[in-house]
Amino acid sequence: QVHLVESGGGSVQTGGSLQLSCTFSGYADNRPSFAWFRQAPGKEREGVAVIQPGSSTFYADSVKARATISRDNAKNTAYLQMTDLKLEDTAMYYCAARTIVGERWNIWRPEDYAYWGQGTQVTVSS
Repeated sequence: QVHLVESGGGSVQTGGSLQLSCTFSGYADNRPSFAWFRQAPGKEREGVAVIQPGSSTFYADSVKARATISRDNAKNTAYLQMTDLKLEDTAMYYCAARTIVGERWNIWRPEDYAYWGQGTQVTVSS
C-alpha cells in the first residue's frame, strides 16, 4: 500500500522561504512523478509544481520564479522549496504521485494522480 507523507509546512512571514518534503512509501512498478498542489479556503485545488521520473520539472506561472521542485530517488522523496513567499501562497499544500506510465495524462489535473498525502499547511503573514 502506497503512502505519501508531507512535512515542512508552517507559518512564515512575507518574503520568507520554506521547504516541503514528500516521502513515498510502498511498492510501485515505476518511479513516480511527484506533484505539489495547493488549496486555499474557498478556492479550487491548483497545481504548483511537478517533477517527472527523469527529473523534468514544470511550474505554475504564479510560482515559477520562486519555486524549485526536486527529488531524491534514493529516499523516494520530493521537495518543494519556495522563496519570497507572498500572502497568496497561504494554502494547504498537498503532495501527489503517479506511477502509471504509457498513458496520456495531464500533469496539472488532480484526477490523474492516484496517490495523495494528507496535506501540510503553509501560512504566510505580513
